[in-house]
Amino acid sequence: MVSAVLALLLGVVAPAAPAAAAARVPKVVATSAYVVDSTGTIHYGKRETRRMPVASLVKVMTAYVVLREARLSDTVTITSSDISHAIRNGAATAGLRKGERLTVRDLLYGLLLPSGADAASALARRYGPGKAAFVAKMNRTARELGLTRTRYTNPDGLPTPGNGGYSTAADQVRLAMWALDDDTFARVVETKVHKVARTKVHNPHTWRNLNKLLWQAGDVLGVKTGYTSAAGHCLLFAGERGGRQVVGALLHGGSESRFTTAERLLDYAGAQISADEGL
Repeated sequence: MVSAVLALLLGVVAPAAPAAAAARVPKVVATSAYVVDSTGTIHYGKRETRRMPVASLVKVMTAYVVLREARLSDTVTITSSDISHAIRNGAATAGLRKGERLTVRDLLYGLLLPSGADAASALARRYGPGKAAFVAKMNRTARELGLTRTRYTNPDGLPTPGNGGYSTAADQVRLAMWALDDDTFARVVETKVHKVARTKVHNPHTWRNLNKLLWQAGDVLGVKTGYTSAAGHCLLFAGERGGRQVVGALLHGGSESRFTTAERLLDYAGAQISADEGL
């Protein structure tokens, strides 16, 4: 996987093989889209370097930074500010409550499955420490990974008046490839439902993955949904096709059509891979 990412960063990529030209290119209504496989072969591109808000896809970087900073067994105490931040902004939450103490492992599920802004706040506050320091780490990590057209302003992707963050479909795909190379991240984002049993220090929680592609198509690996009025409906997705990992991004697409489009793009890439390998 890392070699494929390095190939992308170095620009050593190839378009899909001409032999696959007979495969029908799916209709993509999203403003920006990009699909690449683990060999670095580009299967689809549409304004993939255009800077755009990416809503909760930002939480992929949040999780990536946390996984570099934290131990999964660490516990984080939820504060009233974590909860009020999410409620005040009308954001999706993991339903956390003030005073709960949850492990980083569980908070990653709360962050990535229901897209909890409360979980994002708690993790950023702990591992900045403080949100400003955490966002600085996000931007430093983006530079380290070669995401040259990406800028973060918060750990949750909510609009920041007058100072909004942005990324591109190409950068999001590169980030997903790096993140999926982490076993914990990969395990979390492919999970459909995660349940946390009640203990003395936290309530029970059941978190359902908002990524409908996991139920809709086979051999899907995740990754993350996102929505704000500015970003529209976004989807970062991955699947196994033709023995390769295929990763794609759809920015500013339709609410339900993004899942169908992602499935078609995965299958389109699979058809190209099969043709390329003479299968």
